[in-house]
Amino acid sequence: MNEEKLAHLRHTLAHLLAQVVLEQYPNAKLTLGPAIDNGFYYDIDFGADKISDDDLKTFQTSMRKSLKKWTEFTHKEVSPDEAHEIFAGNEYKLELINEIADRAEPITLYTCGGFTDLCRGGHVENPATEISSDSFKLDRVAGAYWRGDEKNKMLTRIYGLAFESKEQLDAYIHQQEEAKKRDHRKLGKEMGLFVFSELVGAGLPLWTPKGTIIRELLNDYVWELRRTYGYQKVTVPHITKKDLYETSGHWAKYADDLFKIHTREDHTYAMKPMNCPHHTQIFDAEPRSYRDMPQRYAETTMVYRDEQSGELSGLSRVLSITQDDAHVFCRENQIETEVLAIWDIVEKFYKTFGFNLQVRFSRHDPSQMEKYMGSAEVWEKAESALKNLMKQKDTTWIDGLGEAAFYGPKIDFIARDSIGRVLQVATIQLDFNQPKNFGLVCTNEKGEREQVVMIHAAIMGSIERFMSTLIEHLAGVFPVWLSPVQVTIVPVREEEHSKYAHEIKKQLENANIRVTLSDGKDSLGKRINSAKAHKVPYVIVIGDKEKDSGMITIETRTEKLEGISLADFIQRLNEEISTKKLN
Repeated sequence: MNEEKLAHLRHTLAHLLAQVVLEQYPNAKLTLGPAIDNGFYYDIDFGADKISDDDLKTFQTSMRKSLKKWTEFTHKEVSPDEAHEIFAGNEYKLELINEIADRAEPITLYTCGGFTDLCRGGHVENPATEISSDSFKLDRVAGAYWRGDEKNKMLTRIYGLAFESKEQLDAYIHQQEEAKKRDHRKLGKEMGLFVFSELVGAGLPLWTPKGTIIRELLNDYVWELRRTYGYQKVTVPHITKKDLYETSGHWAKYADDLFKIHTREDHTYAMKPMNCPHHTQIFDAEPRSYRDMPQRYAETTMVYRDEQSGELSGLSRVLSITQDDAHVFCRENQIETEVLAIWDIVEKFYKTFGFNLQVRFSRHDPSQMEKYMGSAEVWEKAESALKNLMKQKDTTWIDGLGEAAFYGPKIDFIARDSIGRVLQVATIQLDFNQPKNFGLVCTNEKGEREQVVMIHAAIMGSIERFMSTLIEHLAGVFPVWLSPVQVTIVPVREEEHSKYAHEIKKQLENANIRVTLSDGKDSLGKRINSAKAHKVPYVIVIGDKEKDSGMITIETRTEKLEGISLADFIQRLNEEISTKKLN
């Protein structure tokens, strides 16, 4: 089944849900019921009634029973007056009808199984034969503001899961169950990587020493890869006059999403939501010759965006975003070399963690040029350049019509994690427009002023979001090189084995191994289990045998090794660290 037909199947089920809801709650008011990636939902105003899990079970049973009678969809076009009469008393449908009429678009009603709804279409022709009754399931209830606006009334959103077959549904449910076990918010707390504080605020994670070790190691790795290609580090302030963003075009586009600062001298500043405009000013600070090109700037720094509180989620959606940002200022004839170098960095980085990548070509929508900066000719030139590079890489890509940044097209990299979820990760963006806005030029071989091109490149993108992805991808089981604690030493009896344990710890520290000693009053089993709960790669147990022989016993995540010399163990650790071996 293709994606379009699957979307039609899911939208059909949203209609079916609406019918059975009205049968049991006739005073409920229907609003919108679209298809989504894993199924469908319907937002409903139940008034004073409260919906429980028992209702979901009842709705689901009724849907499967009613499905047998849903044999054909019919539709008709009606006038605004007719539509008003049919949906009188439902202010939500009336608002939609008025909007459709204002756009001079046809108002259509679709009917199936005796149920009629306001709809623009997109259904399966014969639901009774085309939808398997065991291929869908009502999933959960949530709150949702009408039209997503917190100023509007809170509605009840009923989510449903729907797939082509029961097997696909079961596979998705299993994936979701596994995802709950891997939830980065749960594992991050258990492993002591980050915390949130109500006094600090939602969406503002605080990183513990352990979490900070991982962040810095990841960032060091990105820098290690970038340095090979001639990048230089720069640093910019966290605030700016709004003039910078007015020139770049960001103020007109994103003013409502910025944290603003009003000074006592009545100036308006903004917390930076991105770094590219700042970096243009470093490039523009002195005259540039073709001999100076390209200029490659890299900076890992926080940016800030005023997200709505309902959109915040653990590390995956935050207010303070740490970007491993880089910008290349180059000539047009250097685009190919620079983009392919970034592509190489992306592939090396994600291969280290076992991610397979797919490419999405995020281009502009020519029918909505008002959303973008610059002329159609400039967009054609930028998109042709990226398209030629993708052909040169002999890669297939997903067409991301309308997914471009407002200043230029993108090559977005899509990763599939270990349980099959699809996530956007790195990005390469080609920008002819901001350099024009800022008048960024170099002097070419003929002594003429030549406009430069700007390439935006983020490898992790957001360290916070990448950390959430990585924790869940690995289920918190970090490879040795990335583990905040690489070894935990557990003496069997403190009074008899602690001295030897401390000697082992000292030698490991001298070899630059991150090691802890667990010699508290808890039982041996509890201390070992605690280390394993924190996903420590290696646990060294020190007892009489180890003390007498001068050897060590190691418990890895999968096996127990006895009679190992410390020198051999250190060599093993160093090999795993230097090669960034994955588990």
